[in-house]
Formats: sequence, structure tokens, C-alpha cells
Amino acid sequence: MKNSSNRRKFIKNTLTGAAVLSFGGVLPSFTAKSYARILGANERIQLAVMGVNSRGFALASNFAAQKNCEVRYICDVDKRAAEKCIANVAQIQNSTPLAQPDFRKSLEDKQLDALVIAAPDHWHVPAALLASAAGKHVYLEKPCSHNPHEGELLVAAVKKYKNIIQMGNQRRSWPNILSAINELHAGIIGRPYYAKTWYTNNRPPIGVGKTAPVPEWLDYDLWQGPAPRREFKDNLIHYNWHWFWHWGTGESLNNGTHMIDLARWGLQVDYPTKVSSAGGRYRYQDDWETPDTQNITIEFANKSTISWEGRSCNPFPIEGSTVGVIFYGENGTMVIGGGNSYKVYDHKNNLIKEVKNEIKVDPNNLSNPSQQLDAFHLQNFFAAIKNGESLASDIDGGHKSTLLCQLGNIAQRTGKTLKVDAQNGRILNDPDAMKLWTREYQKGWEPKV
Repeated sequence: MKNSSNRRKFIKNTLTGAAVLSFGGVLPSFTAKSYARILGANERIQLAVMGVNSRGFALASNFAAQKNCEVRYICDVDKRAAEKCIANVAQIQNSTPLAQPDFRKSLEDKQLDALVIAAPDHWHVPAALLASAAGKHVYLEKPCSHNPHEGELLVAAVKKYKNIIQMGNQRRSWPNILSAINELHAGIIGRPYYAKTWYTNNRPPIGVGKTAPVPEWLDYDLWQGPAPRREFKDNLIHYNWHWFWHWGTGESLNNGTHMIDLARWGLQVDYPTKVSSAGGRYRYQDDWETPDTQNITIEFANKSTISWEGRSCNPFPIEGSTVGVIFYGENGTMVIGGGNSYKVYDHKNNLIKEVKNEIKVDPNNLSNPSQQLDAFHLQNFFAAIKNGESLASDIDGGHKSTLLCQLGNIAQRTGKTLKVDAQNGRILNDPDAMKLWTREYQKGWEPKV
């Protein structure tokens, strides 16, 4: 509970003089301008942001709004995305970041403190390892890795380089979610033993891609980076790469990581003993490879279970929310939806507590669902760098939560129920499944620590 206490103290100190916590929520008058006044260290942390077409654009904007940092470089292989982001960041922070299409060159800058990585999944670990070796800290969007082996490399990197790597599962820093998990651990519903998580959306088909010339605005070779080379097709970039195993990790890691992480946190579990999955590409017939409908079941040695229901092509909500987690316990139930709020019920299904939040969160906003609340996570990252504060989401925990989703995908792809070593998360007695523990890399791009 020490980490939770430190985070609670940090949030309280951060808000002093800026706003007052209310019983029904946090920061009811928090506006787009007010979180720019959140104070941290006097010296600004210098950042490079890699991958700014969608989520990275939102992150660059949010980092630029923080008074104790400066976005120094914008790194993107798409010239259009870079120009748009640079113009936006310049307006927010009143200084213009430099365009550096190859992020590796920004790491040569001794004044640079950290790299923010929001590039496609296949780039997450290779970029994070290069930044770590260059002596930089890393803010790493979820999922922290493309495959389990890469997650293990991240954990090893932090031990070797002693830098800070925070995963972008920002709900770990949302004040009311933190309160909910603390209450869960304190026994408000008794021992929780089952966590149901979900995500729903109505994504359109991506069609059948055609081989096409690489657009002049795109450095496709650098976009592929560590992934073995494939020809350019017209339905890949920018978002659809999520649905190809070669570059992406599917909906379970794209969005499931958030809620499965909350479930793992709430149940206080690490590695599982058994993982199974059912689903497939059911809605359309196109190039989409990963499941659009998937149910993952994850069992743990302490007699607890996490389930994840992913529906990429049917938006019907659960408990009124398109994303969320429900904890079922010995004496009641806790429901956390997509926002910074929660409800608690007793065993007669009576609502006994409700904590609301007035800040709007839109889980279906692909790039920026919760900008104001996410500022807490960014400030926690800065506090860890400057003051040694405990991270809300260190890479050890980030790897464990990401791994649960990856094991679900391996179970799905092999059609097997996986038996797992509860000590390290590795698959037991299944060489075929272990082939998906890592991937092939473009020659010369193999990640290493």
C-alpha cells in the first residue's frame, strides 16, 4: 500500500491552490487551461514525442500543456502528421519543437530527458530500448510490447539502465479509480475473486488492400523499422495496422490492456496459471486478421479469475458503458465504467456507495478520451524522474498486465488452453505456443539489452 499512499500524497500536493476535491468527484471546474497550471519542478523536462498521428498528437498536446516540461522534438515518419503536431504544440507551449523524422537522432541530444513513444506497437520496445541505452527516460503507450519476449526485455532494461519507464495505462493515476482500488483492497466487498472486463465499439470494415506506391509524405521503411519488410498496401496506414499480427496486437491489447490492468490491480495478482480464448473475425470478410469478437479467460492460483469480452463491431454497452470492469466479491460488487467513477453494491444488489466525476470521458475517442485526467499520469512520470516518486505504472507491472492480454492472443491463435508458470508467466509444456513468445525481426533491428 506504500505506492498507493505515495500517489495519493502526490495528487493532494499537486492540487494545492488549484482546486478542491469534492465528495462526488475531483476537479469539477477543471478546464483545458487549468491543468496547464499544475506545478512540478521549476526546471522543465525536455521531451521528444515519437508517433504523432493520433494518440501521439493528443499526448504531445497534453505534455506541452504541462508547465514543467517542454516538447523539444516531434518525430514522425509522416510529414503531414509532424507538421500538424508541431503547429499545435507551438501554440500551446509558445515555443516551436524541432521536426526530427528519425527519433534516433533526437536521442543524441544531451539536453533531452525523455522519449514519449506512441508509434505502432511493433516499435514500442525497440524504441524504448534505444532510448534507455541513450540514458533517456521513457513514457510508453500501451501495450508496452508487441510480444512477451519484448516485455521481458523492458524489465531487464530498467534493471540495467536504472531509468524510468512508465506505461500509458493512465487510469492508474485517476484519483477516483485509485480510491476505488484502495477500497477494494480494504475489503468493501470482501475478497474479490472474479473481475469481468470489456470493450465495445462499432468499427467499419477495412476492405482488401491493394499494393500501391508509397506516398511521398511517408518514410515507409522507417515506419516498418524492426518488422520484416512487407509491401505497402492502401488499407494499412494509419490505424488499420492494429488488426495485422505483423505490426499490431488486436483489440485485446489496443483497449483490453486498460481494463485487464485494473482487474489485475484490484485482484492483486501477477502471473496466471491457465489462459483460454474464443473468438475470431466474425463481422466482415476483409484483411482484418485479429479477432473482432473475443472472450479471454485468465485463471490465477489464489482462486480468482479475470475475463475480457471484446466486441469491435457491436457497440452495445455493458452496465451502460462501452468499457469497464466489474469486481465480484464475497460480500458485494464494485462497478468501474469508462470514467473516473465507481459504484458499490451489497449482496442484495442495493447500491451502497457511488462516487461520481464531472469530467467527461469518451472511451470511443480513439486518440484523446481523457486529456484532463491524464495530466495526473504525466505529472507522476515527472515526479518519478525529478523526485524519485513511485510510478503509478512501472514497467514491471505494465509488462504483467500486457502479458495477460498476449497470453490470451496466443491461446486464440493456437486454439489451446495454455498452462502457465505462475512464477514467471511463461507457457508450460507447449513448444508450439512458445513460438509466439517472440517474433522475427528485420535483420539488424533485433532488440537487445
